Amino acid sequence: MALLGFMIRRILGGIVVVWLVATAAFLLFFARPVDIVAHQLAGRAATPDVINEVIRNLGLNQPIAVQYWHFLDNLVHGNLGFSYYTGESVNTMLKQDLPPTGSLVLGGVILWLIAGLTVGIISATKARSLFDRFSTVAVLIGLSMPVFVIGELLILVVFLPLNEHGLHWVQTGYSGPSQGLSSWVGHMILPWITLAAVQAAVYTRLSRGQLLDTLGEDYIRTARAKGLSERRVIFRHGVRAALTPVVSQLGVDVGQLLGGVVVTETVFGLGGIGETSVQAIYTDNLPVIIGFVIIAAAFVVLANIIVDLVYALLDPRVRIA
Repeated sequence: MALLGFMIRRILGGIVVVWLVATAAFLLFFARPVDIVAHQLAGRAATPDVINEVIRNLGLNQPIAVQYWHFLDNLVHGNLGFSYYTGESVNTMLKQDLPPTGSLVLGGVILWLIAGLTVGIISATKARSLFDRFSTVAVLIGLSMPVFVIGELLILVVFLPLNEHGLHWVQTGYSGPSQGLSSWVGHMILPWITLAAVQAAVYTRLSRGQLLDTLGEDYIRTARAKGLSERRVIFRHGVRAALTPVVSQLGVDVGQLLGGVVVTETVFGLGGIGETSVQAIYTDNLPVIIGFVIIAAAFVVLANIIVDLVYALLDPRVRIA
């Protein structure tokens, strides 16, 4: 019951956050003279006919409270608006762009967690060893490398040589899971490595430092004194306690990925939400910007709800917070 109540509070809080972001976006863009709002919503497609169509479709001549109600009603029913520049609904653009971004984020997170936690745990249990010193150097290199540099290096060092020798499994662009698991992985493996490289370095350093601190606690020494195996002491007691700050950091990082994957998407020609958002800014495509801002907020909220659930499972004390 404590866990259920905890999650209900988090979900309700997340709904309030998305509502506040949507309200702020509405007031920022709609609480202005009608002609200005209509012209910005039309963007580069603005002509007298298009502007009149925008005013008519969105009811911009109605009181602001009525417009706000229609805005919220559309959001509740999943209608994120219409792009007059591309001639597509924002929902359609989102359906096209979400799979590449979702694939990139999912694979990148899994890869950097596996690499970062594995190296961090080994480094903490073998502190000051050759492996620990080597991983420290690797972490510094990973933290100092810009994402676009890593991506370009992988294309130069991995993609081009493999294709020159007739090995075409590794490719650029996007191929979804529906076209075959092997093809999907082949198209996504380099973007995953690019996205994970810097973050794996962060999580290696974080998990190593937290585990070293945890292994120095009194209850760890007590567990060892009771004759528990070193493996059980490390993984049952040490790693579980050390993961709580790692999980908190994961919530922040995953929430920021929606806007941060644009570089990786551009380098490998994936398309995706990040790349489309940048294009929308360049073309003054306001409906897309508003829709993606709300989606980004929902993405952050969802990521943090999942992280809160994991955090509560790791540390039951947070359920009463």
